[in-house]
Amino acid sequence: MLREALKAMLDVQELDIQMIRLMRLKRERLSELTRIRALRDDLHHQVVLKESEIIELKKQVRLTEGEVTEFASKVQKLESQQSSVRKVEEFNALTHEISALEREKAAKEQRLSDNYDKLGTEEEFLKNLKASFDVTKANSDQMEVEIKASIDAINVEGKEIMGNRSVLAEKTDKDIMAVYEKLLGNKKDRVIVPIESRCCSGCHIMVTAQHENVVRKGERLVFCEHCSRIHYWHEHLVEEEQAAAGGPVRRRRRTTAKAS
Repeated sequence: MLREALKAMLDVQELDIQMIRLMRLKRERLSELTRIRALRDDLHHQVVLKESEIIELKKQVRLTEGEVTEFASKVQKLESQQSSVRKVEEFNALTHEISALEREKAAKEQRLSDNYDKLGTEEEFLKNLKASFDVTKANSDQMEVEIKASIDAINVEGKEIMGNRSVLAEKTDKDIMAVYEKLLGNKKDRVIVPIESRCCSGCHIMVTAQHENVVRKGERLVFCEHCSRIHYWHEHLVEEEQAAAGGPVRRRRRTTAKAS
């Protein structure tokens, strides 16, 4: 009987909706995990990059220090030569050369001073960056443990739901199940829905009185003309449940307008 078949399908649908929500939650948790790891990896990359920059800057400092020492040595050597020359032309030539070396040495010393300042700034930045990374790593490690635990719990719950669904699916009409699963795959939401106040409770669009009457009869599957969901008449299932429970079947009393 169609009513019984739809009732069985509704039980399956409830489990599928639970599963869809679980999978959505799992995707959200996995996305959180990805974001946490990306933030941690980005900070680690910044630390490594800054360390490389500081190593390169220290190389430049050592090189410039060597150049300054070399210029000082050349100046000292020329000054020594200058003290022993007797010709004015040679003395003046050495003076000119010494002045040029002094200018180059001063430029190198200025560059060295700038690099010392930059090195101090970069090392302080690296210190703060490492502190930030350490805090982020500690927090992210804890969050990762919690997220993984929640994902494990989701997997356990999902496995239980799928087991229950398999049992219920064995009792359903295979043809209706095939139609249902195709619709579910497209919509990822409820696809067997009641008509409420002349509206499809899936897309909330009004249906015709003729459509509603066909659903009331419950003789065949009826699809929403707008969203293709399967319609059922809710009171039929209530009557089935009451009958199965052995209680009285309550039917809605029809009222007619009195003639004036």
